[in-house]
Amino acid sequence: MTTTLADIFLSNRKSIMWSVLRIVRDPQTAEDVAQETYVRARKAVEHGPIDHIEAFLFQTARNIALNHLRHQRIRGVVECDDLPVADVGNIASDTPSQEADLIHRQRLRHLHEAVAKLPQRARTVWVLSRIEKWSYPRIAEHLGVSPNTVFNDLKLAHAHCVEALAKIDRN
Repeated sequence: MTTTLADIFLSNRKSIMWSVLRIVRDPQTAEDVAQETYVRARKAVEHGPIDHIEAFLFQTARNIALNHLRHQRIRGVVECDDLPVADVGNIASDTPSQEADLIHRQRLRHLHEAVAKLPQRARTVWVLSRIEKWSYPRIAEHLGVSPNTVFNDLKLAHAHCVEALAKIDRN
């Protein structure tokens, strides 16, 4: 009769829990680590047989417990639980203000208009280079021109866009 992973895990569960509990010092966390150990072992078994399954279970549990401690230590440095509510309200939002959003949309519209006013080949080069991320040789081959022509068209398009955005900034 062959022993399954579940049988081996269940027969070693208490030992795994005690080993983990010595590391994390919290019964609930130890239980979570034990369950995660089983899940990872199940995934590992799906990829192929494990020679020493008990050792694998204990080592996996130890690694998960140590990772948990590292994460807790990092969270302790970064997070602060006793911050007054008034201070939380003074933290700047990372979302742009309505004004910044409006300015961004205006600049984007002007950039779009500037690109639309470019000669057809320069506009195509700009779109393929900046939007599609094509290389100069690929663009040159696609358009049937030299890479130097692609470079010059892109330089023209870039200067045109910079000038259009500078004009907005001056106003």
